[in-house]
Amino acid sequence: MSENHKRQLTLRDVSDESGVSEMTVSRVLRNRGDVSEATRTKVLETAKRLGYVPNKIAGALASSRVNLVAVIIPSLSNMVFPEVMTGIAEVLDDTELQPVVGVTNYHPEREEDVLYEMLSWRPSGVILAGLEHSDASLAMLRASGIPVVEIMDVDGEAVDAVVGISHRRAGREMAKAIVKQGFEKIGFLGTKMPLDFRARKRFEGFTEALAKTGLEVVAQEFYEGGSALVKGREMTEVILERNPDLDFLYYSNDMIGAGGLLYALEKGIAVPGRLGMAGFNGVEFLRGLPKQLATMDAGRIEIGRAAAQIIADRAAGRVTTGGQRIELIPKLQYGDTLRRYKP
Repeated sequence: MSENHKRQLTLRDVSDESGVSEMTVSRVLRNRGDVSEATRTKVLETAKRLGYVPNKIAGALASSRVNLVAVIIPSLSNMVFPEVMTGIAEVLDDTELQPVVGVTNYHPEREEDVLYEMLSWRPSGVILAGLEHSDASLAMLRASGIPVVEIMDVDGEAVDAVVGISHRRAGREMAKAIVKQGFEKIGFLGTKMPLDFRARKRFEGFTEALAKTGLEVVAQEFYEGGSALVKGREMTEVILERNPDLDFLYYSNDMIGAGGLLYALEKGIAVPGRLGMAGFNGVEFLRGLPKQLATMDAGRIEIGRAAAQIIADRAAGRVTTGGQRIELIPKLQYGDTLRRYKP
C-alpha cells in the first residue's frame, strides 16, 4: 500500500500522459490563457484520471508541506463525528499539526471536491471516513504522496492506513444477542443505505447472523436526512402500526433508537418485556433517558486518537512505512432494553 506514496505526481506526468506541453497544462489547471476547448478537456480528464492536484503553495514556501491535517467526514450533525474529532484534536494538540475539517454530506461528488481543494494545499496527512470512494477520489489519494488514514470501517481494502471496527461483525454480534434473549419477530429501522456504507454492512452482518438461526427481518422502515429523535418516533409509530406483532426493533443508530424508545414509553409499551430495542454508536448524552437504550460502542474517540497518532508519527518521521491497520472491537451494551433474561 505504501508504494502509492513514494512520489507525488507533477505537471510533467500530466503533460506526458496527455501529450500537451507543461506550460499548456499549467494554463488549463490555473484556468488562465487561451487554450482550445478540446485541449482543456483532454488535460482535465487526464489530470482527473491520474489523480493530479495542483500545488497551491508551490513557490510560496520552502517546504512542500503545511502543518495541516485534512479531516474529511460525512456530517457534523451526526453526533458520531464530533467525538471522532475530539480524539483527533487530543493527539494533534501536542504537535504542530492542525486539523482542518471538510464535510461531504455522504455524497461522493462532494468528497471529490473537498479532497481536491484540501490536497491542493499539500497537507501533512489526510484522515477521512469510510473505505468507499469514487475513482477520482481514489486516484487523488493514491497520487498524493502523503499519509492517508481511512477511519470508522475495516471491512474492505484501504488506500493506506485504516482504523476502525468491522461493521459486519457489529451487526452479527447484535443479532446473536437479540436471538439469545428470545426475540423472534424483528424489525429494522434506519437510514437509506446506498450512501451509508457502514450502516449497510451492519445490516448485512445482522441479517446473515439471523439467517443462521432460521430468523429474518420481518419489517423495515427507512428514512433520509439527519439522525434525529423525531425521526425515530415517527418511524417507530409507522412500523408498529403496520406490524403490531413485532417484538424487537433494531435501529441503525442511537438517535432514532432513542426517539423510538421515548415513543414506546409514552404509549405504555413494556420495554423490553413486550418490545425490545437496540441502536448503534453508544452516544454518551443519551444516558439521561428514562431507560438506557441497548447499543454498541464503536470506540469513536479511540479511532480519532489512533488515526491522528499515525499521521503525527509519520509527519515527524518516527514511522516511515504506511499500511497500518488498527481494528477495534465494538462493545455491546445491554442497557435496559435488550436483556430479558439473566445471562
